[in-house]
Amino acid sequence: MPRAWVIHNYSGYQGLSLETFDEQAPGPGEIRLKVEAFALNWGDMDLMCDRYSFSFREFPARIGIEAAGIVDAVGPGVSGIEPGERYCTLPYFYYDRGASTESLVIDAHYVTKAPPNLSAVESASIWMQYLTAYFPIVEISNAAPGKHFLITAATGTAGTAALQIGKHCGATMIATSRYSYNRAYLEDAGADHVLIAGSGDLADQLREITNGHGIDAAFDPIGAGMIGQYAPALARDARIYFYGTLDEELPTLPMTEMFQANAVFQPYSVFNYVENEAMCAKGKAFIYAALSSGAIAPRIDRIFPMEGYRDAWDYLKAPRKSHGKVVVEIGL
Repeated sequence: MPRAWVIHNYSGYQGLSLETFDEQAPGPGEIRLKVEAFALNWGDMDLMCDRYSFSFREFPARIGIEAAGIVDAVGPGVSGIEPGERYCTLPYFYYDRGASTESLVIDAHYVTKAPPNLSAVESASIWMQYLTAYFPIVEISNAAPGKHFLITAATGTAGTAALQIGKHCGATMIATSRYSYNRAYLEDAGADHVLIAGSGDLADQLREITNGHGIDAAFDPIGAGMIGQYAPALARDARIYFYGTLDEELPTLPMTEMFQANAVFQPYSVFNYVENEAMCAKGKAFIYAALSSGAIAPRIDRIFPMEGYRDAWDYLKAPRKSHGKVVVEIGL
């Protein structure tokens, strides 16, 4: 019987338990993956504590939004997907049908073929980070030479993906970090400038870097503790993409600076763009091409075995000097 990590209440990852279940057959429009690897994401941690923008429909529930595996069954009405092929899940809200399992039944709309020449671990580490970064950076704010983007908490996987994508498009990428030892990592990922917390007034530094123009967009998962710091350096018609609350507090918007810049504050979820068939297709095409050319590449920090899922969460939560995806590999 396959195994899955499940949670029975909003008790955080400490409440996860590894349990067996009867293998399910895919229904109409669904496929089944024999999961090879699945990745951890901060949103899953918030979800397990009921701090997310979505909630479980019922318990017990499985955690996890990102996996790669081999198709071993195809339901009625599914075409173009064959057993034996490696597929990846796309970001969507999974309710209680998460990827922390050895056997996953999923709607075929939310899978895509694994990029060639990538391992299962790498394939499980692509779509959440790169699609999350792609839509704001490329589709909405049109990253290009002459554009200036601020990426806060840039060592996070979505932040690093934004640096890679923006650099690939020719934009000037500005990263923030709390720690100076992250500078080399961020520069290697594509940051043209790395600003360390406490090194000076953030808005002043941004105005200097941009020759007074200001930042055209901020990609910000932090929350209340950051927006007020960079708001005085917003360029005309700038956008703030707010996609997380790492400081666990919703921001009070700096309305004066936003009025002056005609700025837009956008609470952002990648799910809304994945649900749009045309937009999702554009995002996938961009990422496949960028992966193929070597312009972007997933960074794997550490791999844990199936039995070590709670240990993986301990590791993700602790302060780290290395960065990249934390992944569970089945059969490790």
